[in-house]
Amino acid sequence: MTHADMILETKGLTRQFNGFTAVKGIDLRVRRGAIHALIGPNGAGKTTCFNLLTKFLTPTSGQIFFDGREITRAAPAAIARKGVIRSFQISAVFPHLTPVENVTIALQRPLGVSFRFWKSSVMLTRLRERALDLLGEVGLAAYADVKTVELSYGHKRALEIATTLAMDPVLMLLDEPTQGMGHEDVDRVTALIKKVSSGRTILMVEHNMKMVSSIADTITVLQRGEILAEGDYAAVSANPQVKEAYMGTDNESLAH
Repeated sequence: MTHADMILETKGLTRQFNGFTAVKGIDLRVRRGAIHALIGPNGAGKTTCFNLLTKFLTPTSGQIFFDGREITRAAPAAIARKGVIRSFQISAVFPHLTPVENVTIALQRPLGVSFRFWKSSVMLTRLRERALDLLGEVGLAAYADVKTVELSYGHKRALEIATTLAMDPVLMLLDEPTQGMGHEDVDRVTALIKKVSSGRTILMVEHNMKMVSSIADTITVLQRGEILAEGDYAAVSANPQVKEAYMGTDNESLAH
C-alpha cells in the first residue's frame, strides 16, 4: 500500500499526563474508504488516541497526517473544514428541536449562515429538502418533525449520524457508536454505519467486538497505550495476545 492510499497516519503518536503515558508511540494507518475500528480493554488508550486525532488534545510527541499533510498542530476548526468530522463533537443534537431542524443547523454550519438569519425562504426550502434526504438515509424520515427529546435512544444515535453526515465528512470519526444499546439498536446502527460508509472513510472507537467483527475492514487493538495487534477480524481474533487481553486465559470467543 502506498502513502496515497492512507487518509490518516500517525507517527510515534504519544501523550503523557503527569508522567503517565496514556498513548505510547502509536503508528496508525487508516486506509482511504475503509471502516477501521480501534478497540481494546478499558484503559487501553482508545479515547486518548481519538482525542489526539480530533484535536481535543495535543500530542506530547509524534505527528498526525491527514491526506498526506501534517495536521499535528492544526486547530479543531481547521481539520473540520478539511472534512475530519467527529460524531457527537457538535454534541450533535438540540433536544427541544426536531430532527429536521437539528440536521438543518448542521447543514448550514459550513455555509456560515446562522439559524436566526435565514432570510431566504428558497434557501430554507433547499436546506430542509437536503435535511429530509439525510434523515431518510438514516431511517428517520418518519420522525422528521417530532421533538428530538421524544426519540428512542437508538433513533437519537441515528440522528447524531445524520448531523455528522450533514457536515460532509471525508473522514468520519465515531466514538463508541453502539454504547448503551440493546441488540436491536446495535444491529440497526451497525447496518447504518455500513450504509453511510460508502464513499467515505470511518474510524471508530468501539467496545462491541461482535459489531466490529461484522463491519470493520481493519481492527487495531490497543493495550496500555500501544498497538497490540492489527488486521482483519479473523487475524485479530486468532491472536493469543488479544485473547489474553480480552479474556484473561479464557478460550471464550471474542465475539461474545
